[in-house]
Amino acid sequence: MESVDGAGASPAEETAPSVIAAGAICWRKEQGQLEVLLIHRPRYADWSWPKGKLDPGETTPECAVREVEEEVGLRISLGIPLASTIYPVASGPKVVYYWAARTERMEVHPDGKEVDRFLWVAPGRAAELLTNPTDREPLESLLAAHEADQLETWPLIVVRHAKATPRSSWTRAEGDRPLAATGRRQAAAVSRLLEAWGPSRVVSSPWERCVQTIAPYLKSKDIKLKLADSITERNAGRKPDKARSTVEKLFDKRRPVALCTHRPVLPLVFGVLRRHLPESLGTALPVDDPYLAPGEVLISHVSSKTPGRIVAVEQFRAYDD
Repeated sequence: MESVDGAGASPAEETAPSVIAAGAICWRKEQGQLEVLLIHRPRYADWSWPKGKLDPGETTPECAVREVEEEVGLRISLGIPLASTIYPVASGPKVVYYWAARTERMEVHPDGKEVDRFLWVAPGRAAELLTNPTDREPLESLLAAHEADQLETWPLIVVRHAKATPRSSWTRAEGDRPLAATGRRQAAAVSRLLEAWGPSRVVSSPWERCVQTIAPYLKSKDIKLKLADSITERNAGRKPDKARSTVEKLFDKRRPVALCTHRPVLPLVFGVLRRHLPESLGTALPVDDPYLAPGEVLISHVSSKTPGRIVAVEQFRAYDD
C-alpha cells in the first residue's frame, strides 16, 4: 500500500490499473545546464524513460531503482516524486510512477537488449524526441520543480517499527520486547525499501523492536546506528520537548537520514515536520492514529536550496502480512 502527496500526486487515483510500472528521469547539471537521460528501446523503436513493471512483492520505488540499473547500469537514489502517467494497453489501464534521480559523474551502460542507445539532452529537446506524448508529463513536473528550486533535495525518512510481540504476552522489560515473526519479515522488506533513497544516517529508539526493524538495513549498508533515548515511548511521553529537539536536529546536517520510532511518538515527530511544510502540503502528514502501520515509512523530501523546507511527502508500506 502506498500514497504520494506533493509533486508526485497520481492521476490514476480514480482508475484501478491493470498494469503497474515505475521508472525515473535521471538528470544532471552539465556546465550549469539541466540535462535529462533519454533511452531508445529497439523493441518499440521509441525514445522514452527507463521504466518497467513491478516484480512480485516489489514496491514502486524499488521497481524504479531496479529498472534504471537493469536498463542503463545506473544505481540511483530517488529524489522527488514526479507526475505519474496512465494510458491504455491490451490488458487495461497502465500506470507508471516516476521519480527524479540526480546522476552526476555516473556512466551510462545500456543493457543492449531493452535499451540500445541513450542521449543526455536539455528538457526542451527531450520533449521533442519523446515518442509517447504522455511521457512529457513527468518531464514537465521535473522542469517545474527545477524552475522553483525544488529539484535538489535530500530525504528525511520516518520509520514506524515493524510488528512486535504483543504486549499481553510479554512479561519482561518493555524496552526488550522484540519483533514478532511477521515483524522480522517486515524488517527485511523495510531494508529493501530504504535502499531506494539510501539514507547514510540512521537514528533510532534504543528499544529492541526499533533496533531490530532497522538492523537489516544497517547490515546491508555497513553504517553505524545512532541511538536516541528521547524518542522511546517512555521518554517522549515524559519529555516531549526533547523528542521534538531530536527530530529538529535531523535537518541540521542536510543529508539523507532515517528515524525509527514508536507509534505513540509519531504525533511529536509529525508535529516537527509540519513546521517545515509549505501551506500547499499542509495535509500531507497523517493525523489519525495509528499514523503509520507497522513497518510503514514516510519520506519527506527536504530542499537543498532552501534549508529546512519540505517540498514533497510520500508514504510506503513495504510489507503487509
